[in-house]
Amino acid sequence: MKNKKIFFMLFLVLIIILIILFFIIKSFNSKTTSDENMPLSDYTPEEEISSKQLRETVITLYFPDTNNELKSEGKLIDSLDLVNNPYQKIIELLLEGPQSENLFKAFPENTKIIDVKLQNNCAILNFSEELLNYEDENQKYNIINSLLNTLTELNEVNSIQILVNNDLPKDFETEYTLKNPLTKSE
Repeated sequence: MKNKKIFFMLFLVLIIILIILFFIIKSFNSKTTSDENMPLSDYTPEEEISSKQLRETVITLYFPDTNNELKSEGKLIDSLDLVNNPYQKIIELLLEGPQSENLFKAFPENTKIIDVKLQNNCAILNFSEELLNYEDENQKYNIINSLLNTLTELNEVNSIQILVNNDLPKDFETEYTLKNPLTKSE
């Protein structure tokens, strides 16, 4: 008698499980069938990606902060701007100054880049005479290291040489590399 009760209970549980499975499968099939009958619509993005957006690239520029320490800042630019003379364009962006309020422009006012040439992995930078209007050795340090850190981000640049109106000024006689940067004590 006891065995019959156990058998009956197991049989009842099995029937309940089968009924639940039946409804789950039926529900799943009805959702799939109703989804198949719905027409598909094309997804239209809010805005097409333009060719200009596809050409955008991020370059890293270095600017001094309030503690006179150089910090990096990424800037999104059109890569077509870098085709003719990428070094000059990058220096022009440095001369414009940072976007962040916590960083400052390293260069004296009205400093212009006249020309940039790459020779033996050294970027030869020719500036206007306003470059020599730096306030103190800290600003000179920031100018050199801002240029050095920014330009050596490019694989082909290992060092920089600074000219003012095509002359080698006394203040910037050395060729600067990351292995031989200007230190704050110089």
